[in-house]
Amino acid sequence: MTAQTNRQFLLARRPVGQASREDFTFKEVPVAEPADGQVLLKNRYLSLDPAMRGWMNDSKSYIAPVALGDVMRALGVGEVIASKHPQFAVGDYLQGAVGVQDYFLGDPKGLHKVDPKLAPLPRYLSALGMTGMSAYFALLDVGAPKRGDTVVISGAAGAVGSVAGQIAKIKGCRVIGIAGGEEKCYSLINELGFDGAIDYKSEDLHTALKRECPNGVDVFFDNVGGDILDAVLSRLAPKARVVICGAISQYNNTTPVKGPANYLSLLFNRAQMEGFVVMDYAPRFAEAGQEMAGWLAQGKLKSREHIVEGLETFPETLLKLFSGENFGKLVLKI
Repeated sequence: MTAQTNRQFLLARRPVGQASREDFTFKEVPVAEPADGQVLLKNRYLSLDPAMRGWMNDSKSYIAPVALGDVMRALGVGEVIASKHPQFAVGDYLQGAVGVQDYFLGDPKGLHKVDPKLAPLPRYLSALGMTGMSAYFALLDVGAPKRGDTVVISGAAGAVGSVAGQIAKIKGCRVIGIAGGEEKCYSLINELGFDGAIDYKSEDLHTALKRECPNGVDVFFDNVGGDILDAVLSRLAPKARVVICGAISQYNNTTPVKGPANYLSLLFNRAQMEGFVVMDYAPRFAEAGQEMAGWLAQGKLKSREHIVEGLETFPETLLKLFSGENFGKLVLKI
């Protein structure tokens, strides 16, 4: 193999508040040959996710933090260009934790094959990847919507929210999305089929929720936390289910996380609130992937990827998640 250089972003320090380029070290190293049991991938696309901000903190979570000096953790999809592993051959495409770098070299434990002939590679990071798995299981297993339920999705124009809302529609629910900006709200209704939308940037949330959910909220799929969570709690229907899938409004806090002030609504309405971690459902990913692929093929589900080119843009591109610039799944093309 011709000598190659691997560009990498390493975590240099723990960010305080919003992450910046100064929190990473950009490094170039030679690409080595795989040892026995290893593969060498040329990464093609990287998934940029709000969870990455949490992985930078040295605090207890569902997964160990990225160590200082290590390549920044990221999911991605890449092509096998050299292999000494019996299950993977040159030309295979693998998806999994590959890191923010041009090449992945190592044990392919946790990586699995994907077929670019069945779907575009970025889709394996969106509807057919962890994004889709999160939307599917958080909504259907934790939220447990019933036909006719009113389902409210926060961060509805984002990667997980846009898919979760469409699944709720497939299941016969009335779906209201909360998003930022007129363009996003228009697209939720006219492109993704939501029944209504609330622009949190220009509307009073309480007034808008009364308008869109006159009989209350049966399922709230929360990706945002903070004030939006509090507002929706005030509109819960009896026996409502609240799914805590994310809390992007709180990830860059320099002060303690803001908890829900309206939590007594859970008591009054005999409602429940449950957290969700997608890896708890790993044994069932194939089941969900098959059903999601069917919906995509039938045109019932749309997968939208927001693709930005250039590994070198990683620190700034990551921040699009927190400024609300992305619509759908944010993907970095290498």
